[in-house]
Amino acid sequence: MDSAPTEAESGQPAPATQGGGGTLNYIEHTLSGGDLDRAAARALADLCASVREAREPAVLVLRNEPGTDFCSGISFDPLELQPDPAAALAAVRSPVICTISGACCGPGLEIALASDIRLCDQTARFAMRDAVDGRLPAWGGTQRLPRAVGGSRASAMLLLGNEIDAPTALAWGLTHAVEEDLDAAVERWLDELAGAGPLALEFAKEAVHRGSELPLADGLRLEGDLNHQLAATEDRAEGLAAFFDKRPPDFAGR
Repeated sequence: MDSAPTEAESGQPAPATQGGGGTLNYIEHTLSGGDLDRAAARALADLCASVREAREPAVLVLRNEPGTDFCSGISFDPLELQPDPAAALAAVRSPVICTISGACCGPGLEIALASDIRLCDQTARFAMRDAVDGRLPAWGGTQRLPRAVGGSRASAMLLLGNEIDAPTALAWGLTHAVEEDLDAAVERWLDELAGAGPLALEFAKEAVHRGSELPLADGLRLEGDLNHQLAATEDRAEGLAAFFDKRPPDFAGR
């Protein structure tokens, strides 16, 4: 990396890497691990709001402390926190990368499901035992988990509390990759994302998320509408100019 990210608490993106002529901003946020408490959940939701409201697009990278569980449980009633951190994370317009080691259970899995790119190491294990414990997932787990792994597999996890390991999560599509070095993997993903237009990334994410809830015809209309919006931006013009000039684009996020 050419420079380090800002502290998560500042909510201000910092230049992180160069790729394809563009500058990618990113913000890291580290969970303390173990049970998620109210303060940590609120801090994540607040950070997501600041990233969403920032003028400069920024990728959000969510991690847990080395040697800890991503989230082994929760220490408060999840219904008491609004907006919940998973909803806040899903509302971030730019891509969200989540790296997972250790246990990723219940609300922790719901947070991971609200991200766009999920990377884990071999220690990762995933479960959603809310129903077994007499509760119902409250942060989108019953909806996002079936969309990620399919209805039958989600039912086994939701109804029986079945735990799956990292290779199974990869095979099911719950994670994008199982990595030996999560830090290096994040750098590779950031390098790849840096080559794309930041506004195009935001619009592509919106098309995927909103389109998945629409009939095909409506989803195609959404794609057309987003293309019209992107066509009015400086980045779209720069992308076309760079293509015809046979040079890397220099995107500005405008």
